[in-house]
Amino acid sequence: MRRSKVAKKAMKVLTFVALAGFALVPVFGQISNTASAPKIPKFKYDSSWPKMPLPNSWTFEGITGLTVDKEDLVWVLERPGDFEFDPIFRRPEVTENYASLNPPTAMCCKRPPAVLAFDQLGNLVHSWNPESQNGLHLILADKAGNIWIGTDTMRKYTKEGKLLATIQRVPEPPGQIKAGQYAGDMPMVVGGIEGGEFLERERELFITDNYLRGRVLVFDMDTLKFKRGWGAYGKPLKDIAVTQNFKYYPGVTPPKDFVAHLTLSVANDGFVYAADRGADRVQVFTKDGMFVREFTVAPETLDRGSTGGLTFSRPEQTLIYISDIMNNVVWIVNRAEGKTLGHFGFFSHAGGGFHWLHMVATDSKGNVYTGEVDTGKRVQRFLIQR
Repeated sequence: MRRSKVAKKAMKVLTFVALAGFALVPVFGQISNTASAPKIPKFKYDSSWPKMPLPNSWTFEGITGLTVDKEDLVWVLERPGDFEFDPIFRRPEVTENYASLNPPTAMCCKRPPAVLAFDQLGNLVHSWNPESQNGLHLILADKAGNIWIGTDTMRKYTKEGKLLATIQRVPEPPGQIKAGQYAGDMPMVVGGIEGGEFLERERELFITDNYLRGRVLVFDMDTLKFKRGWGAYGKPLKDIAVTQNFKYYPGVTPPKDFVAHLTLSVANDGFVYAADRGADRVQVFTKDGMFVREFTVAPETLDRGSTGGLTFSRPEQTLIYISDIMNNVVWIVNRAEGKTLGHFGFFSHAGGGFHWLHMVATDSKGNVYTGEVDTGKRVQRFLIQR
């Protein structure tokens, strides 16, 4: 009996060790075995989607959020403030507002709402403004049909725009908070929301808060209570450095903390992918924050960086699609190995091209949707060619 108990304890230890560390290699090995050389998809620009012009003389403004819900409705988050003031070059916008003047000087245009939703035919089916427009940068749709919007915190809405719940944040607005004013392990939103995704089987919401250059925070979807969080390489939140003297260049030793513009997505298998645009890199974690691996994308890219928004191919999540604001392409990455396989798109204001490509999303059929900021200001669809 004693030997049996010892054997059982030993098995438990071995099981824990396998799950905690060594199992990570077989997990990725299994993905690699089934998709070590996935076929690189081809895409065709769809000029018929969305239907233009928008109603009410509205424009598209800078696209800061993009998601596709369970019914394949495409939800677009934009910055209406870009209609009056260019957020990049800090100057008044005076070329779009002719219809909003008194008296109007031309047929177009007028300030649009922040939230737009389009069906697969390109029809506008929902439009509304969220409660706060302070730092619009994320839109998500859960399986229950609710819409979540990231600004100075996360807010949950009905698809018609009725506010349902709000995650707690510190009292000061993001622009008034200095580095170190709050501890890194503050269990609420401190900065602004930049990226996020659900893991609905666990009823968890993963978001990135740009305080201290980037923190991954996990909240309960139902209670909105903070559960856990981490920094780069799985570092405990309390250990994130207050300041970081780092300038990216190709070949530089990567910093131990995130750099800038941290977004994330969560795969169906629970692995968390965090895109650190300021360092041209993506870090992979378990859902509990254990660091798994790191890979770079277009590491020769300087300035704003290459790894912006990211999403996965569908229905099989063998590929990662990454929007690149500098090179103006969508990178196609093998998820099993973190190897860049190719890209699509090109720099242009013409259809199928990109200017300051910012966001990327996929629908259930595998089609890709993109959103641009600066003077790009549009969403586009690219049909996968089977």
